[in-house]
Amino acid sequence: MAQVTFTGNVQRHLPCPTATVAGRTVAQVLAAYFFEYPQVRSYVLDDQGALRKHMLIMLDGTPIRDRQRMSDPAKPQSEIYVLQALSGG
Repeated sequence: MAQVTFTGNVQRHLPCPTATVAGRTVAQVLAAYFFEYPQVRSYVLDDQGALRKHMLIMLDGTPIRDRQRMSDPAKPQSEIYVLQALSGG
């Protein structure tokens, strides 16, 4: 099962503990996480189910490619980090 971790800057806004959940894609892993912690879903995903612009998901150290469907494949030993994307200059 994949491990889902939210960075401290996200945890300041809402409770989102690290958890180990099953899934074959990032979307499936997050769906399992949101089943346990439903309040986190709307902070991470927009009303269409896509990753919000201000969020970033790292899958095994690499940003996911599919921000709309989050179809990137997850392995049982995958580490998924959810963080706020920074912008500006």
